[in-house]
Amino acid sequence: MKICALKGTNLHLLAVAGFLRHLGDFVGSLGKIAGFLRDERDAASSWIVRSRLLISCGIILLTVFLSFIFYLRQTATAGSSHTYLYLEVGGTLLSFCYAANALVRFRGTHDRTALILAFGFVLSGIIETVGYFGLNDALASGPGALSNIPVGWMVSRTLLAVLLLAALAVDRFMPTARQPSKETAAALLVVALATYLTSAAFFAAPAAPIAHAARILSRPWDLLPAALFMVAAVCFRLRLKNDREKKSEATLFDYSLFIVASLNVICHVAAAFSRQLFDGPFFLAELSKTSSYVVVLSGALLEQARLFEQVRSMAVSDSLTGLANYRRLISVIEAELDRSRRTQRPFSIVLLDMDGLKTINDQYGHLTGSRALVRIGKILRNHSRAIDTAARYGGDEFAVVLPEASPDIASRVVSRIRERLSAEPEHPTLSVSAGVAAYPDDGDTPEKLLGAADRALYAMKHRRGSSSVQNLTRIAACL
Repeated sequence: MKICALKGTNLHLLAVAGFLRHLGDFVGSLGKIAGFLRDERDAASSWIVRSRLLISCGIILLTVFLSFIFYLRQTATAGSSHTYLYLEVGGTLLSFCYAANALVRFRGTHDRTALILAFGFVLSGIIETVGYFGLNDALASGPGALSNIPVGWMVSRTLLAVLLLAALAVDRFMPTARQPSKETAAALLVVALATYLTSAAFFAAPAAPIAHAARILSRPWDLLPAALFMVAAVCFRLRLKNDREKKSEATLFDYSLFIVASLNVICHVAAAFSRQLFDGPFFLAELSKTSSYVVVLSGALLEQARLFEQVRSMAVSDSLTGLANYRRLISVIEAELDRSRRTQRPFSIVLLDMDGLKTINDQYGHLTGSRALVRIGKILRNHSRAIDTAARYGGDEFAVVLPEASPDIASRVVSRIRERLSAEPEHPTLSVSAGVAAYPDDGDTPEKLLGAADRALYAMKHRRGSSSVQNLTRIAACL
């Protein structure tokens, strides 16, 4: 009996051990699966957290915005017709300034978006300003006119939203013409069609839009331009996202257009809750609209300044090496001559010529030869002082202007540059010949100084060539 009991106990222990072993294998496999999926789960969870954070921030901002609008509705916050006139005239002037800037931009860059929006902002400003004078006559008839929504407001705002969408469509789907006159004609045609269709749609309406003070959405007509501006904002946001994914730099003007569309969404959402003209939500809409004009003009001006700086930099720099070009070199030498005449201090010019560029082009190809020029330009740029000017003189020749440097200092600079070139690990190994000229010993004009440096350069080349011939002669004699 005892033996049977022991056998039964052993069987139970073996069964428990087998169960625990299988359970361990199962838990281990779960651990492997969890480790395999951990990275994807972490990435997914971070994306979910970002999405929830953005949604939460959006809900909070929307709640604050709507609360502020209802606060303005319930209080006696209101403006006057004169304040409305100042905002309209100010917005129109900003539109004209932007239009002038956009025409200059189109002439230089053929940016059709800027051209279409120039016409759009001008037409919008003119329509609203002209509509103000008709509004004054309507207000004189009695307080009931405050409930009427100006048709000029609806036409101008909807027209601007339509032209924003049209500019996006033209930029994406219409091919770029080689002749600017054709692009101008196409932009004018788009503007004319949008203006006609928008005006015809509102003037053909059976009744003029009226604000219903008893309703929550007192002016539901304003939701139409709000929706159009919302679509434009989403499209501009997607364009910015595509530029970022393509690793192409979006311009300040692109960001300003996204902000403009967003501000106009705020403008018309606020206007939709306006019970009558000149109340709080109405002036919030006016301020948002005028702010959008300020943003688009500021973005255009900043982008124009960036383009001018880019053009100026391209005009004085070498496109291959990034160093100063010949025009910039002569300008710097003339400035140093004027300064040295006043201070009675010397300065030096180093002229460098790359050795064996033709051989490198023949053996390794022209791409390697261009790369060799870039390597020399990088060394000159990295091993020059902040006050020095390194330039590409032409072809395979470079120059360095060394303010307040004697010929001895210039010679040490040449030695350092040649040492850096010989120590480079990249193949093929590069070397340069150099000549030094100093003011006032070697000349007092750019031509004389460059000529003296050029003579010293070719004297060095001649000495190196003679040394090479003598070495070959000695080797032949030994053989």
